Amino acid sequence: MTLVEFLAPVVKSTYATQVLALLFYKDRYENVPSLSVAQIGAALKSARVPNASKINVSDVLNKCGSQVNRVMINNKPVWEITETGKSHVRNLLKLPLRDPEIEHDVTTLTAMLPKITDGDIRDYIAEGLKCLQADALRASVVFIWLAAIRVVQTNILKHSVKDVNKATQKHDPKAHTVTKIDDFSYIKDKVALLAAKDLGDLDKSQKDILEEALNLRNKCGHPVKYNPGVKKVSSFIEDIISTLFI
Repeated sequence: MTLVEFLAPVVKSTYATQVLALLFYKDRYENVPSLSVAQIGAALKSARVPNASKINVSDVLNKCGSQVNRVMINNKPVWEITETGKSHVRNLLKLPLRDPEIEHDVTTLTAMLPKITDGDIRDYIAEGLKCLQADALRASVVFIWLAAIRVVQTNILKHSVKDVNKATQKHDPKAHTVTKIDDFSYIKDKVALLAAKDLGDLDKSQKDILEEALNLRNKCGHPVKYNPGVKKVSSFIEDIISTLFI
């Protein structure tokens, strides 16, 4: 995620919010904990923040109170965002508290929602996003997988009924006849993925990636003592998005 993308939700906010969001991004994603007034101004301009050249960065920082801290490095004053400032940015952008990977995924999914026209898919993504924001990682995997498999099912239905059922019954001879989207409730997700490959909707690599994602969904969707790590869930989300939504 670029600085431009991260600041996009706050470009119409106050100058203080824009500066705090910039400091948050630099600290969290670029491991740059402090910046000079000149560096902050230059970064705002490079991020194409409206009227960035008119922002009196020094005055803004001095009015941010406990949200920022001024320190001296090599006898030069620089500014860093405090935990109070970070909490403000997290609350404003609805970011989770602990992990940059999840913060990135929340921002990415939020940006995706308006672009999704299918109501069911949009609702599944929205539910997954809520779970992610609440740090309910297993639940987020389940809902995001529902969005993913619905995309696969929708694409399959673009083919003729004859071809669809030939493809599903090839991998499950007892598979229910499919004529509409609700019929997929009787079709195993793995069978749908294999059928999608046979119909040309997925190549082998994409099918394999989604099968791995399905395996994680199955681990998260059953009452077992499995808790996926943040990186595992973030990788799952990245795979889903890159395979089906880009």
